[in-house]
This record gives sequence, C-alpha cells and structure tokens, in this order.
Amino acid sequence: MLKQIHRMAVLGLALSVTPVLAQKTEYQPSPTNPATNSSEALQKSAAPDPNYVIGSQDVLDISVWKEAELTRTVPVRPDGKISLPLLNDVQAAGLTPTQLAELITTGLKKFVTDPQVTVIVAQINSQRVYIMGEVARAGAYPLLPDMTFLQALSSAGGFTQFAKLTKIYMFRMENGKQVKYPFNYKDVISGKHPEQNVVLKAGDTIVVP
Repeated sequence: MLKQIHRMAVLGLALSVTPVLAQKTEYQPSPTNPATNSSEALQKSAAPDPNYVIGSQDVLDISVWKEAELTRTVPVRPDGKISLPLLNDVQAAGLTPTQLAELITTGLKKFVTDPQVTVIVAQINSQRVYIMGEVARAGAYPLLPDMTFLQALSSAGGFTQFAKLTKIYMFRMENGKQVKYPFNYKDVISGKHPEQNVVLKAGDTIVVP
C-alpha cells in the first residue's frame, strides 16, 4: 500500500510540473529573428503620447465598437487623409488620435447609433530623423518618443573605422534657419557634457564625419 501511495505521489508531482516547463519554453527567443534587434518592432511598440500629431505615412488602427466592418487598419495618405467606409475621405494629418476619433464619431452618427471610436497610432512613419556619414546604416529612422542623440546613433548600427567620434554634429531647422549642434561621442558616453545628448525633433539630421 505504501509503495502504491508513493507511486501516485510521484506521478501527481510529475503532472503538476509538466505544464510549468511547457509554459517556460514558449518564451525562448528566436535566434534567427530576435525581436530586440528589430527596429520595426521598436517602431510598432512605441506608443505616442495623447498629444501626438498624426502625419502622412503614419498607420492607424481605427476601431468602432461592435462594428467589425468599420474596424480596420489604414495608412495616412500623402495628402493627409484616410479612407473609411461610409465616410470616404477623412482628414487625419494635423490631428491627435483623440481629435480624429471625435471627428469619425461625429461622421458615423448619421449611420450608426451611438458609435464608439478608438484611434491608435500603430506605426509612426511621418516623423523621422536622418543619420549620414561614417555609420554602418545611414538613412532615415523613425523618431521614437523622447529619442536622444545617442539613441539615434545606436540605431545606425555603429560607426565605421574612419568615423571622427569627437566631431559629430546635428543640423536642425529653428525659426527658418539651420542651426548646428556639436556632439562629442567619447565625452557623452563617459558622462561628460550630458547637455549634448539632446532630445531629437522631426527632421533633425545627424552627420558623422
């Protein structure tokens, strides 16, 4: 009898442990496509603040509660508008997600009883910064919320062997004039001149000579 009880206890323990192990293996990262190295994943996960202003090329998730045929993901066209069922073209650029939701709600009241609309910015494509010069991947990059000079440089995949790390600079348009901001990479990463690690704005251009 004691042997039988012991076998049942061991079997029960094994059954209780198995689901835990199975659950743990679900979170193993894929070595061929790690999410941490994907700029697209960062772009999609970046949730803009409520005051974010929608721009052309952004991608929006439009959700209308209990109206599946009106719920969809749409891009903002170059003319700043989106296309929606019943409403056709709706101006989106220049509005915050809340303002756009209110505009769509007003338009749908002609067709739907008490519409409840939610607008989420799924991809931020309208606001970009530009990185040029001696970096691994020069080009345009999405401007993530509160992205700093140093964070933008890390997106470019590192520097070439010819990069002059103490003479990096950034161009920014201010009041119609181009202003140059110096950036000494070696100083900043060592804790010196933290004021050079400014928060970037749309259109900023970083040059690594």
